[in-house]
Amino acid sequence: MDIDLFVAAHRAEWDRLAELVRRGGSVRGAEADEMVRLYQRTATHLSIVRTELPDPALIGRLSTLVARARSAITGTHSPAWREIGLFFSRRLPAALYLGWRWWVPTGLLFIGVTALIALWIAGDPQVQASIYAPDEIREMTKPGGEFENYYSSKPAASFAAGVWTNNAWVAAACLMLGVLLGLPVIYMLWMNAVNVGIGGGLMMSVGRGDVFLGLITPHGLLELTAVFVAGGIGLKLGWTVIDPRGRTRPQALAEEGRPVVVVVLGLACVLGISGVIEAFVTPSGLPTWARIGIGVVAELAFLAYVFIIGRRAAHAGETGDVDAKYAGDKLPTAA
Repeated sequence: MDIDLFVAAHRAEWDRLAELVRRGGSVRGAEADEMVRLYQRTATHLSIVRTELPDPALIGRLSTLVARARSAITGTHSPAWREIGLFFSRRLPAALYLGWRWWVPTGLLFIGVTALIALWIAGDPQVQASIYAPDEIREMTKPGGEFENYYSSKPAASFAAGVWTNNAWVAAACLMLGVLLGLPVIYMLWMNAVNVGIGGGLMMSVGRGDVFLGLITPHGLLELTAVFVAGGIGLKLGWTVIDPRGRTRPQALAEEGRPVVVVVLGLACVLGISGVIEAFVTPSGLPTWARIGIGVVAELAFLAYVFIIGRRAAHAGETGDVDAKYAGDKLPTAA
């Protein structure tokens, strides 16, 4: 086989492959398919040259081209720190921001229902008696009683770990079980609203509503916001099952479900922060205004993260989904 004829026959393919490789990430669609085909053909040419036309210069040229094409097609390895940075700076805040139309109304409705339950319990002794015996209510609501002592009932580190584990599971369940038409999410939100309403109502019934707010606000602002996010986005996932918006349900669930995993991981971090506040700040000897101030600062920081950083990332095209190369292939569907 004549090496000059071989080079002349295939030079155009090699040059075209080199051009596509130089363009790298801008190659899309048909050109990406073309690059894969040319890479495969060039790899075959390299094998032929090595066995039948052992020309060092040509082997070196084709080896370099094949290696560069392989890197362009398969992608280079991203350092772990870069992926972590992208997660917290773009994917997570964008996923949180894009779900705000679900979780903000969920939070407002939760607060309204909880307030109504608390007022109902506080104003009706018969309802109070149906919940606990009078002696139990006194033990719970008195100064230094069970409600106040709860936050210092265990060593702070152990208490923080327990609270974080419980809340993270609740948030993950709200998000993941949303696929069941959102019904489990509604149930879990209702039970949380009832529990908070009972505590608030009983403390208000003995004139200690201010103590209740002083204890629950420092950690509760951020903790309940995380619950609202989990519940709202879980309901959004449930609605996707009902209305996939022109997509097949498997495709819609895949596209909407991957960002949910991002939110699960992000809320685990958020709830870790609220758990630390609940364990170390809520039962501390700081003045009430200082404890509440810490909770407000944490809440404002989270909202700024969502509505400033998340809004910017979402407007730049970020959805919270994984990179397309990791998302998996999509099967064609009939029109």
